[in-house]
Amino acid sequence: MPYFLGLLLALVMQNLAAGPRVILGEFSHNQLNGWEQKSFKGETRYQIQILGSVTVLKADSHDAGSGLFKEQCIDLEQTPFLNWSWRIANRLTGLNEQSKTGDDYAARIYVLVKGGLAFWQTKAINYVWAGNTAKDTIWPNAFAGDHAMMVAVRGQEAPLNEWQSEKRNVGADLKKLFGEDIRTIDAVALMTDTDNSHGQVSAFYGDIWFSKD
Repeated sequence: MPYFLGLLLALVMQNLAAGPRVILGEFSHNQLNGWEQKSFKGETRYQIQILGSVTVLKADSHDAGSGLFKEQCIDLEQTPFLNWSWRIANRLTGLNEQSKTGDDYAARIYVLVKGGLAFWQTKAINYVWAGNTAKDTIWPNAFAGDHAMMVAVRGQEAPLNEWQSEKRNVGADLKKLFGEDIRTIDAVALMTDTDNSHGQVSAFYGDIWFSKD
């Protein structure tokens, strides 16, 4: 078999072994297709930039709270794992993150399950880089209550200016936090916000995708 055909076959087999993937954020390809900004107070500045040798999404927040979201139905029976990477340049310290005045995070990725016209049935999981809460702590959001659960994926122990790679089984997390077998989610969002604490923070996000395993 010619070399290039063997190489092509090996790449195809590798992709098949990896299982299906659903790409939501291709920041490394200088793309923000399908992402829309939603502002709660002021605007966090989001921009694609090169950091080292990698193209990423940078977020700068100065007393502002706005995020980027992408509406896309994800079948959790096919691709239940949410994958992403992130890093932060500084921390938001001294906050009571379970209070409304402290509900700010250097970085967060969250998934949303819509409730249709019954807005009170909308559910969300916020995977956050906490500044004053221990890793793996779970609590209800200060504004939305138990409709939006917070999960501290990273905490004070995580170093600054270093990439961290994450993988979460969203289907399993939804079952654990809401006690329901939820098959699909409707949107993914990211946010770096400082509007409640009136602080300043910078963060970076790598690509975001769902995978089978």
